[in-house]
Amino acid sequence: MKNFLVCTDGSPYSEVCCEYASWLAQCMKATMSVSYISELGPFQASMITDLCGSLGIQPYQDILGQMQEIEKEKVKVIEQRCKTLFKEAGIKKAPSFHNHAGTLVEYIEDIEVSDHAPDLICLGKRGENANLATEHLGSSLERVIRVSTKPCLITSRKFTPIKKILLAYDDSPSTNKALEFFVNESKAFKKFKLHLITVDDNADTELSLKRLQKAESTLKKAGYSLSTQMLSGEVEDSIVRYIEEQNINLLVMGAYGHSQIRHLLIGSTTTLLLRCCRVPTLLFR
Repeated sequence: MKNFLVCTDGSPYSEVCCEYASWLAQCMKATMSVSYISELGPFQASMITDLCGSLGIQPYQDILGQMQEIEKEKVKVIEQRCKTLFKEAGIKKAPSFHNHAGTLVEYIEDIEVSDHAPDLICLGKRGENANLATEHLGSSLERVIRVSTKPCLITSRKFTPIKKILLAYDDSPSTNKALEFFVNESKAFKKFKLHLITVDDNADTELSLKRLQKAESTLKKAGYSLSTQMLSGEVEDSIVRYIEEQNINLLVMGAYGHSQIRHLLIGSTTTLLLRCCRVPTLLFR
């Protein structure tokens, strides 16, 4: 991972995303670019349509022009705020900033097949309307994770320095990608305390233990000093409880487990963990 894409909407969550992306970029000596998407939401679109019907075309054009000017000013404010955040985080050269019209999902789909495809996508768990739906994920988040082929860093409400990292492992293809990430980037992460867990669902305890031991062996060969445990109980509850008890600062896991339905929804465990966890989550596909 040498090229990060940071998605921002100017909200407090996206500001925290800039902080976490800066931390990870410095760990991995990666470069960053920042994108803000100017998206005319359904509420704004319907409002303009109503005004056009009731006031006529000229007032509609005037209002639309005013909204466009406001959006231009918003872009300037967001860009300047991002530059300030990166400077405060220790980034010497400000990342490039881009503004695009459309939707975030469409933008992600397009950029991932372009010559400037990122290796990692960073975005906040919630967006501008976070205070109106505190228990819900951002409106675009699940769709971005669903369509993206790249790893995604989903950041939380508040930045906390990373000291302890948890890898939740189940031997699925996506968690094996996470395992490969730690092996390939061992120089960048050896200084952090790495926890490795799996959750036994009582279907085959012996198989769960073998999978955990295999992952543990792989990480030890890469030079990690580990805290390894096999937990029991409901997967989501067990992981959340472990994060809280061990003061974990970053959760790393696969976006899908063994029973994935790729084209319909994110893995149910992933969705619940994103909602419940108060730490950033690095998801692998």
